Amino acid sequence: MCRIAGIISKAETFPQLLKNVQAMCSVMANGGPDDEGLTDDRETDFVFGHRRLALIDLSEAGHQPMHYQDLTIVFNGEIYNYLELKEELILQGCQFTTATDTEVILAGYAVWGITIFNKLEGMFAFALYDKEINSTYLVRDQLGIKPLYYSVQANKLVFASEIKAFKATNYLFKEKKNWKTYFLSFGHIPHPFTTLEEVYSLPSSCFLKWDHESATFDISPFSKSNHQVIINDPNTANALIKERLEHAVKNHLIADAPVGIFLSGGIDSSILTLVADKIIGKNLKTLSINFAEQAFSEEKYQHIIADKTQGTHTSYLVTQNDLEQNLDEILKAMDQPSNDAINSWFVNKCAKENGLKAVLSGIGADELFGGYPSFKRMKLIKALKRLPKFILRLAEKLPSEKLNRIYFLSYNNPIGEYLFLRGFFTPSAVSKILQLPKKDIDHLLENFPIDPEINSFENGERAAWMETNLFMKNQLLKDTDFMSMNHGIEVRVPFLDQELLKAIYQISSEIKFNDKTPKGLLVNSFKDILPESIWNRPKMGFTFPLQGWLKQNKKITDPSLYQKNPFSKSLMEKFKNGKLHWSKAYALYQVFKG
Repeated sequence: MCRIAGIISKAETFPQLLKNVQAMCSVMANGGPDDEGLTDDRETDFVFGHRRLALIDLSEAGHQPMHYQDLTIVFNGEIYNYLELKEELILQGCQFTTATDTEVILAGYAVWGITIFNKLEGMFAFALYDKEINSTYLVRDQLGIKPLYYSVQANKLVFASEIKAFKATNYLFKEKKNWKTYFLSFGHIPHPFTTLEEVYSLPSSCFLKWDHESATFDISPFSKSNHQVIINDPNTANALIKERLEHAVKNHLIADAPVGIFLSGGIDSSILTLVADKIIGKNLKTLSINFAEQAFSEEKYQHIIADKTQGTHTSYLVTQNDLEQNLDEILKAMDQPSNDAINSWFVNKCAKENGLKAVLSGIGADELFGGYPSFKRMKLIKALKRLPKFILRLAEKLPSEKLNRIYFLSYNNPIGEYLFLRGFFTPSAVSKILQLPKKDIDHLLENFPIDPEINSFENGERAAWMETNLFMKNQLLKDTDFMSMNHGIEVRVPFLDQELLKAIYQISSEIKFNDKTPKGLLVNSFKDILPESIWNRPKMGFTFPLQGWLKQNKKITDPSLYQKNPFSKSLMEKFKNGKLHWSKAYALYQVFKG
C-alpha cells in the first residue's frame, strides 16, 4: 500500500517535472511513510513518484520506481496471488531479484503483455511505462479498491492517488463548478467526478494507455464480471462461499509486517476474525472501538468473538472529547468531501497505536450478500415507478424527509433509484442551500452518467449492483482509503476477493437474497463457527454517537458560517434541536467553511 504520482509532458524540462512530482508525493507522505522515490532518467519526458508503505519484502529491494528490462513501474496496492504468478513466470524463464509483488507485475507484463492485468488478484493502482512502445499504462483494480485519478490538459498527463496531489503542482486546476451539487445530493463525490475540473477517477477494471509520441490516450476495460448463474443448490453454495472466503482471508493475511482485524461485533468482522484465528492462531490481533454511550456499544458481542480466539484483543474507548480534539485533523485528512469517514479515521488511528501496518475489514459483505434495507425495497421502487411523473414529483412537498426522496424516482435514469434509496438532500433543498435554480439540479442528476450494465439486473441483483458500484466504490472504499492512509495503515477487504466474487456471481438470487434473513447465504456458510448470538440479533452497523457529539461542536454549529444563507441557517437550528441528522449538518459545514 503506497501513494503514486506522475506527469508526462514533452513541453516541460526534466527539472520542472521533477519539482512538481516531488511536491505531489510530499503532500501524500502519510500514505507512504517508509520510503520515497522518483525516476531519475533525464532523457525521458516523464517523472514517476512513489511513497512506500512496506508490507511485503520490507528491504530496500522493494524501492520504487522499480525497473525491469525496459519497463518502469510505480505501484500502489497488494497482489494476493503474486506467489502463484511468480511460479508460472519462473517456468517461463523469468528471474527475480526481489521478493516483492511489484516485480511480479513487471515480469508478468514482459511475458504476457496487458493480459497480466486481468491475472492480478488484489487491490492495485499502478503506472507502467513500456520503453519499447513508448507508452504508459495507468491500471486500476477490478473493484476500484485503490484510487487513481488522472487529468489530461495541454498534451500532458498528470496522475496521482489523491486529489490533493494535483493541487500541490504549479498547474492551474480549477474547482469543479458542480461538485457541491453532487456532494449534497449523494453525500459524496460520485465517480468519475472530483472537486477539480478536468480531474477524473479512472474507472475500475480499466487501463488508460498513453502514447508518449502523439500525446493521446484511450481507456479500455481489461476484464468484465460474469454473472451467469450455475449454482441453484443451497448446500453447494454454502460450501463454495466457505471455501472461497477462507482462501481469501488466508491470502489477505500475507505480509512481512503485523496484520490485524477490525472487530466490530457484527456478522462480517466476526466471520473474518474466526476464520483468521484458524489460520494464524495466537498471532492474531483484533481491535475494537467502544463508547461510554451504551446504546452505541457492541462490546458484549466483540467479547463473544474475541473469547473464542487465541490471539490478542484490544478495545479502545472513543469519547466526545476525542472528536473535539481531532475534528480539524479529520477534515484535513479527507481527500474529497464525505458525509461520513469520521469512524474510519478513528479505527485507523487505533490500529496504528496498536502497532499494526495492515488491517482486515468487512467492507463488501453487506453489498454482496444483501445486508442493507435497499434489498427489500426494490419491489417498492418498481411499484412506485409506475406512477405518473407529476405524482412522483409531488412527493417533494410531503412532510417526511424519507417520503421526499420518492421525487428522485421521477428521473428517467437508474440513478434516481439509487438516490431514492440513499439520496442525501433533495433537489429543492440543494437549490436553496447553493442558491441555484432547481431545474439545474434536476438536469445534472437526471443526466448523470451511469454504466448501462445496471439495466441487465433486477430486484436483489440490481440492489447489489447499486450498493457495490455507487455506494461502496464511491463512499466506503474512498473514505477507508484516505483515512487509513492518513495513519499509514493498509486496509484489506477479503469480501472483495476476485475468486470469492466469481463464486457469488454464479449463485442464484433466490439463495443470495432471502427476504427473511439478511446475509443468509453468508451466515449459513459459517454457522459451524459463528455463534447464534451474533447473527440472530438486530443489525446495528458501525455507528458513532455523533448526533449528540457534533450538536455540541461550536465550529460546526457556528451561526456566522450560515449567516448569508437563511435556509442553511434554519437547517442548522433544526440540527441543534435534534430534528436533522448529524451527517447533513456535517456536510453543510464542509460546504460553507471554505
